[in-house]
Amino acid sequence: MLGPPTSTTSSVADTSALGSRLSQIVKAYDIRGVVPEQLDTDVAQALGAAFAHVVGAAGSAVVVGQDMRPSSPALVAAFAEGVTSQGADVLDIGLSATDQLYFASGHLDLPGAMFTASHNPAHYNGIKLCRAGAVPVGQDSGLAEVRELAASGVPGQDRRAGSVRTHDVLSAYADYLRSLVDIRANRRLTVVVDAGNGMGGHTVPTVLAGLPVDLVPMYFELDGSFPNHEANPLDPANLVDLQHRVRAEGADIGLAFDGDADRCFVVDERGTPVSPSAVTALVAVRELARHPGSSVIHNLITSRAVPEIVREHGGVPVRTRVGHSFIKAEMARTGAVFGGEHSAHYYFRDFWRADTGMLAALHVLSALGEQDRPLSLLAADYSRYSASGEINSAVGDQGEAVAAVRDRFAARPGVSVDDLDGMTVQAADWWFNLRGSNTEPLLRLNVEAADDLTMLALRDEVLGLVRGNARTAHDRKER
Repeated sequence: MLGPPTSTTSSVADTSALGSRLSQIVKAYDIRGVVPEQLDTDVAQALGAAFAHVVGAAGSAVVVGQDMRPSSPALVAAFAEGVTSQGADVLDIGLSATDQLYFASGHLDLPGAMFTASHNPAHYNGIKLCRAGAVPVGQDSGLAEVRELAASGVPGQDRRAGSVRTHDVLSAYADYLRSLVDIRANRRLTVVVDAGNGMGGHTVPTVLAGLPVDLVPMYFELDGSFPNHEANPLDPANLVDLQHRVRAEGADIGLAFDGDADRCFVVDERGTPVSPSAVTALVAVRELARHPGSSVIHNLITSRAVPEIVREHGGVPVRTRVGHSFIKAEMARTGAVFGGEHSAHYYFRDFWRADTGMLAALHVLSALGEQDRPLSLLAADYSRYSASGEINSAVGDQGEAVAAVRDRFAARPGVSVDDLDGMTVQAADWWFNLRGSNTEPLLRLNVEAADDLTMLALRDEVLGLVRGNARTAHDRKER
């Protein structure tokens, strides 16, 4: 049991123990940990008070949402007690997808907190924080301050405690998304959606209601124990059920959402996954048609086809590091209309620069329905190269392994090397990126080339060098 929260943040008995736990669970972009060993109601209450203080919510409000995990209600209640202790109200939107919380933050112009651990296993939970207008909160933009203040204790407030009230935004969220995409289909589409027992089962029926689609639901029952498969479509094993169902139904398209439904993966009519880079290029073309000459953000492991297609349609491609904080910062700096990552995060200027897989899915449905070709042929327009997917290798010394690869390739004629995020090595008809994990002793390799033979040869050469430096090794290929 999580247990009831303490009455005030200052009553947490062991502040050094609290600080130790907070240092474990406060990550670069969010808060995430095992319940209750790392994240319990005392921690949640302290974080609520600290967050309200850092964003200056006293006299205003914080909007709070939660996913379907069994631990979420008690953590939300404790967090709300911390917020209200600082003289701020709480608008509780209840069960919510993460992009639904971002909508509430943007639409209501209030800071927000989403309780979710995304695709992590059931015994995890976490919090994604944002300032008013869905502005992200990361280590350098307030999260470190929240952690330090929660650990040390938040100063008391003279003003009255705030209140908690419910506020349903699901219909308004769905209406807003549909207002951004004109779905005038030439045909009805049969759409299979695998929600993975996550929040897509809550949002998809409302968002797709009234559109020219016949919905085939899979695992829409909200269940934070994830009884069917992990709600992580980045792992190909978790797409197998969707692929089979698309083929069995003769469906036009399949969609898979992660646990908090902020990422969306696409499967074509044959059950073949559509690369998130192809989805990025497709959506970029549609957004450039509405906003000619705009910038489009892509991270450095998206396909080379993305910047090519953006330029061909009059846009300005902007390359960034991997990670939503970098994407959002570049969108703000450049005024970009859209941004995409190969991890299937899609960011829209019209959605407060926040990521929403649901809006990307509506764009794909619109593009598919307004012409008569199957999705496999439509996606082929945006897929030009052969890619390895992401391959992880456990290494004893990341620097030594990267140096070995650099020594092999840097002196080759026509080859360039840059170090924007890890090491990217490029030639006329291929490139690869090798970068270290921030949390594990892993090197992540992505390879792309003009044809399969070149890609496979390059992949094997780089892996041979990397794993020659590995003390222990395993690999996991991810889309």
